[in-house]
Amino acid sequence: MAQNLIEKIAQRYAVDLPDGTLVRSGDYIYIQPAHVMTHDNTGAVIPKFRGIGATRIARPRQVVSTLDHNVQDTSDKNLEKYRNIEAFAAEMGIDFYPAGRGIGHQIMCEEGYAWPGSMVVASDSHSNMYGGLGCLGTPVVRTDAAALWATGRTWWKVPPVSRVNLTGTLPEGVTGKDVIITLCGLFNEDEVLNHALEFAGEGVARLSVDQRLTIANMTTEWGALAGVFPVDDTVIAWLRARASVVAQRGLEGVPSDADGDGGHPRMNEERIEALNADRPTADTDAFYSREITLDLSTVRPHVSGPNHVKTMTSVAEMEQRGVPIQKAYLVSCVNSRAEDIAEAAAVVRGKHIAEGVSFYIAAASSEVQADSERSGDWQALLDAGAIPLPPGCGPCIGLGAGLLEDGEVGISATNRNFKGRMGSKSAEAYLASPAVVAASAIQGRISGPVRHSVTDPHASILSNAKTGVDSAETVIVDGFPRTLSGVLLYCHQDNLNTDGIYPGKYTYVDDFTAAQQAAVAMENYDPAFQNIAQEGDILVGGFNFGTGSSREQAATALKHRGIRLVLAGSFSETYKRNAINNGFLVVEAPELVADLRSRFGTEQATVRTGIEATVDFGRSEITFEDRKYPIDPVGPAAQELILVGGLEAWVKAAIA
Repeated sequence: MAQNLIEKIAQRYAVDLPDGTLVRSGDYIYIQPAHVMTHDNTGAVIPKFRGIGATRIARPRQVVSTLDHNVQDTSDKNLEKYRNIEAFAAEMGIDFYPAGRGIGHQIMCEEGYAWPGSMVVASDSHSNMYGGLGCLGTPVVRTDAAALWATGRTWWKVPPVSRVNLTGTLPEGVTGKDVIITLCGLFNEDEVLNHALEFAGEGVARLSVDQRLTIANMTTEWGALAGVFPVDDTVIAWLRARASVVAQRGLEGVPSDADGDGGHPRMNEERIEALNADRPTADTDAFYSREITLDLSTVRPHVSGPNHVKTMTSVAEMEQRGVPIQKAYLVSCVNSRAEDIAEAAAVVRGKHIAEGVSFYIAAASSEVQADSERSGDWQALLDAGAIPLPPGCGPCIGLGAGLLEDGEVGISATNRNFKGRMGSKSAEAYLASPAVVAASAIQGRISGPVRHSVTDPHASILSNAKTGVDSAETVIVDGFPRTLSGVLLYCHQDNLNTDGIYPGKYTYVDDFTAAQQAAVAMENYDPAFQNIAQEGDILVGGFNFGTGSSREQAATALKHRGIRLVLAGSFSETYKRNAINNGFLVVEAPELVADLRSRFGTEQATVRTGIEATVDFGRSEITFEDRKYPIDPVGPAAQELILVGGLEAWVKAAIA
């Protein structure tokens, strides 16, 4: 049977599959990814790793640690943290890159970890970026990272896969950043939420790797779990050029996993030739949940915001509004590569930053900065009055110099502009391409470097119904119930965030007991919930259940309250991972949610429906009265995690 590219890569990195199993969207599988990257949060993963009783890294060459987030902080506390992380890396024999080398995601690409056709994870949401090279990059939470360190594997639910067809050619002066801002702005109703995306179409061949990395990076903000470009001639050419650079550079700064002949262990011609001879591709008749088409020739420079990624306005309109700015930024993993810096330098060369504007620049890596210095682009930005920051993260995540202050307006070539993320909550942040950011810094207001004709982007979306669904029964592991029944407790709210489920004021009360967690579950959503819910109920939520922060208690509080499982139209991926990792089952049932909404409406926050439903895990369906609702199979991997009480317990058993 046909598989798309995501399914094929997942198949390659799945472990312990029964013979003959073909990986499909919706499957729970164990994965052994090629690499797992952690950055400054390595310091938080270490105690998790130690706490589960692990004493060694299962696969040292799988693990990569980079210091990139808080590199401007030279306090004793942060430097001590960095020393401890470096010492741990040396003790465990894992690949380590110190502060100053660059942003972890960029290093993963430059050093050949994010290899085309492979699966690579990171405990950071922008691991989607690896998809620009045809690598299935996707985020995991810190508990997963600890499990990977200890056992080499974790679990993954293969998401629905959608295809994004790019046609035409970008007009001159229009960039990859404009493409992803346009896609986020046009399709801003969660059309691709928790999907994996495959980019295709004749327009892809006209996009550089730097542009692809930018687009893939911001599929995160679009709501996707991955955004993967094809492994084509452009990717192979980029790899060969990069291999030539690292050969000239030698192994200085490369961790000690180099091969015996003195060559680079990953970025080498032999490996590139093997990839070129066997490029991974989707089957021509593969299934895609949705197909989005965008004509690149109709894309124009846009900005997103303020304070929302999925709100876009053309640069032409912003120029008419005359929006003044106080700060501009060319920083972060999405748009600080050599091509981006060159675009900005071309705009500012021979000019000077407007009075009252501060323009901050930071290269994605030390190698990018060195390239830009050799080309003269870095100096052009400095001559114009730009303020340099070290290679790494910083203002993008509200760290270090140059944060937005009260009432200020900033324009940034970063990937997120959430209120308060880059500084004051009363400030406004817009996102744009490096060229638009540079032009705005020169003009002192949001502006573009050149004028483009105004046109609406040509785009469309098609949803596909899956036919010929496999009716084979799901294997039930010993001890896991084939069926589970309970009264449906309906909480209609879409986008119910983790603060509604478990109030933030309790998050850092370290001695909060299970009973106390149970007693405050859903407190902010509905104070009446505690009087309505009964032990053994099945909670039914809306769509994008558990969005917001990554607090694990939003899952454990409901588990402790006696809720048997949560059904919802869809879940935040972080919530889903936290729930399964804590032995709490969550299942998507969009058709059931739609029917309950039609029957019970949205006036009451919590409705005890009186309906007793049965979830049949063998037949992958929910039944009540005379109705049946299909669900994705809850496969053996998920069943095992629920049975043992979560991922940490599973790891302890695995390393025992």
